[in-house]
Amino acid sequence: MTLCPARFEQRAAIGRVLEEEGGYLPIGLDHYARPDDELARAARCRTMHRSFQGYTTDAAPALIGIGASAVGCLPQGYVQNESSVPAYSAAIRAGHAATARGVALSPDDRLRRAVIEALMCDLKADLPAIAAAYQADPASLNIAAALTRFETDGLVIRHGGIIRVTERGRPFVRNVAAMFDVYLNQEEIRPRHAQAV
Repeated sequence: MTLCPARFEQRAAIGRVLEEEGGYLPIGLDHYARPDDELARAARCRTMHRSFQGYTTDAAPALIGIGASAVGCLPQGYVQNESSVPAYSAAIRAGHAATARGVALSPDDRLRRAVIEALMCDLKADLPAIAAAYQADPASLNIAAALTRFETDGLVIRHGGIIRVTERGRPFVRNVAAMFDVYLNQEEIRPRHAQAV
């Protein structure tokens, strides 16, 4: 998604009102919370998580989707229920799982998911530390060249294996995180952020 300049200005104006007049703190990409809210505390402690529902303090390793077309997240991968209400209902009435499809995650997928979540929640990813937690080589992430334009535009700062998204880069954290997603067409993603500035 590309932000147009007017939308970018609106987002900045809303942020100023929420922060300066309302006393809210920016959380992750585009959320705000009061300083004493549990989500704000989790953001400060770097224990915030992101699920299909948005930002959360819930650290549970599984999110079970209930209902037609609901998506669930498990340590092993993702599952989606039948999207048709009649098919979903029939499976449940028959005492079966209503899962229609699933995607198993490879070790590399799990590593990249952790990096993406760190960026989306903390605006920071310590690649060597995350890779070590997954017994992986941080060089396998291999996206240094892709981040050069983000650095040039002041949206990202790199120091060693640590990537930090700047406050200026906060609206583009999704684009930065997308650099780690091997399933996206990177050539379509890279230039998008510049169009919004």
